[in-house]
Amino acid sequence: MKVESLWTSLTAVASSLVLVQSRSSLQLPLPLTGTCTPRSPRHSVTSSHTDTGSPDVAHPIVTLRGGAKAKAPTKTLPKSPRKVHGGNAPVVAVGSGTATVASEIFNLVKAIVGVGVLSLPAGIAAFGDAPSALVPALALIAIIGVLSGYGFAIIGRVCAYTGATSYRDAWSRSVGEGTSWIPAWSTTLKTFLACLAFSMVLADTFSSLLGQSADQRTQVLLAVTAIILLPLCWMKNLASLAPFSLLGVMGMAYTAFAMTVRYLDGSYSTGGTGVLVESVAAALRPKFGNAGWESVASPSSLILVCMLSTAYMAHFNAPKFYLELQNNTLPRYHRVVGTSFGISILLMGFITAIGFLTFGANASGLVLNNYASKDSWMSMSRVAVAVSLVFSYPLAFQGCRDGVLDLLNVSSESRKNSLLNFTTILLLAVLTTLAAALRDVSFVLAFGGATLGNLLTYVYPAIMYKAVVDKQGRKERLGVTISSLSAVLGLVMGAVGAKLALDKL
Repeated sequence: MKVESLWTSLTAVASSLVLVQSRSSLQLPLPLTGTCTPRSPRHSVTSSHTDTGSPDVAHPIVTLRGGAKAKAPTKTLPKSPRKVHGGNAPVVAVGSGTATVASEIFNLVKAIVGVGVLSLPAGIAAFGDAPSALVPALALIAIIGVLSGYGFAIIGRVCAYTGATSYRDAWSRSVGEGTSWIPAWSTTLKTFLACLAFSMVLADTFSSLLGQSADQRTQVLLAVTAIILLPLCWMKNLASLAPFSLLGVMGMAYTAFAMTVRYLDGSYSTGGTGVLVESVAAALRPKFGNAGWESVASPSSLILVCMLSTAYMAHFNAPKFYLELQNNTLPRYHRVVGTSFGISILLMGFITAIGFLTFGANASGLVLNNYASKDSWMSMSRVAVAVSLVFSYPLAFQGCRDGVLDLLNVSSESRKNSLLNFTTILLLAVLTTLAAALRDVSFVLAFGGATLGNLLTYVYPAIMYKAVVDKQGRKERLGVTISSLSAVLGLVMGAVGAKLALDKL
């Protein structure tokens, strides 16, 4: 079996593990945001959320996380599957996308590197408080990034082998329709946790911007929910929010720059040299100790691992990225995945390092909380993050709401405005209540990553991949072995990480 040339950079490691299996089967011609064409006015959105719909579709669909689905523009499909060499079953042609490799990389990086990265310094602080603890932390960021990229890559491979057009569809065509409710519930619950994290971050961010104390956080959250979030979530057509997706990219770029400036100018240095450190509460000021690189052996390091499972989470969109790629051969798709996750590893590592080196053991669950409210540089960052989340929230929320309705078997005909509005109010009430009670967003990210994140990233892709390889008699045992090992590792890390996250709470 001829092996594809492995990329020499870290950005290709995730895809190289897939390519090494069988070059003979790769002879195909074929974020948080992406654009979709609405199936009906109710589902007209621009989003990257996953589908829980039926696999029996004739044309590719663009999916919404949690369950809603929207039909993509109709494309002419090849009349027969593309043929491959080496005796394997043919790869099923599932569409003809128009997105270039560069645009796919940009959108995937945008989907991966979000506000969640601002919680990762607290993940390091969970096990270490000395600067040297950053060394194994960066190694974990890279390792989990590679494993997550591999999971993303094999989901696309399953779609190529089966003609699947969504995460649930991939499960149905590989494992079976009877159990497709399992990934459907998982994606819906994961979206619910994403909305919960958004609400918590908005509560903290608006409290800081308005100069309110921690005791007034709940009142601020209620006001933001009632005045801003509820009207936006009531919108039936979210296409007008699409341009604001770029604010997330700009906001994160500015935040990374501002954090670097504050680290280099020593504004938060202790010992009387930091001009802003006295403006920060004692519990949020920089604190360093002696727990260095060797502290990674502590079980508490798994909290960071589980947070990373959430940070790299974009896997319910893997079918969408595969379908939309122009000339989507698997090598081209792997190039998108490898490069995107490689860039994401570098960006996450850099932002995490700056946050931890600035505040050490006292890094907050949202590192923006560590910066003084009168810090003009970081106030601009808070504004950028708040605006980005405000306009991203309805996209995630609609996926969660429609996913709940799908899983309750509420038909499209029954989804009148009155029902949608009632469901919106009910879900927002639950989310706001939980966001008011929970103060540490790093707990939500760690617990969500330990449970649903590990399942969607490592376990489900491995199950689907093994099932389709067995059914089609493909000679890809190396890939199945690697994915199975990552699934077992994900289950172990998830079990321990979930317990640690609960103990920390």
